[in-house]
Amino acid sequence: MTLSEFGLFLISIVMSVAGQFFLKSGATKLGQVNASNLVSHVLGIVTTPELVVGLTCYALGAITYILLLTRVDLSVAGPAASLVYVFSVIVGYFVFKEAIPINRYVGLSLIICGVILVIWKK
Repeated sequence: MTLSEFGLFLISIVMSVAGQFFLKSGATKLGQVNASNLVSHVLGIVTTPELVVGLTCYALGAITYILLLTRVDLSVAGPAASLVYVFSVIVGYFVFKEAIPINRYVGLSLIICGVILVIWKK
């Protein structure tokens, strides 16, 4: 992966993680959805700034990922994109004070090892 390809990859990952952060922040403001508040929640999505920013971040991440796919094999870019999961758990832990049980640590470690094996070049 060249430096410019790595840059596209990094931007895609950062924008996707930022999207998840803002979507979680906005969803927390909306509260839980149920049958009686479904319509107001759907309308609330377009009026909650964090949700709009989150969706915009996801869109920018997707555009960057598409640009990356013009330069890198899907068999490399696809698995490498799973690092979003790792960083999302880190954001959840530090920002939203979510617990990370041991089985999640093991899963994240396996994701990281898998990405290293997929992108490793001899």
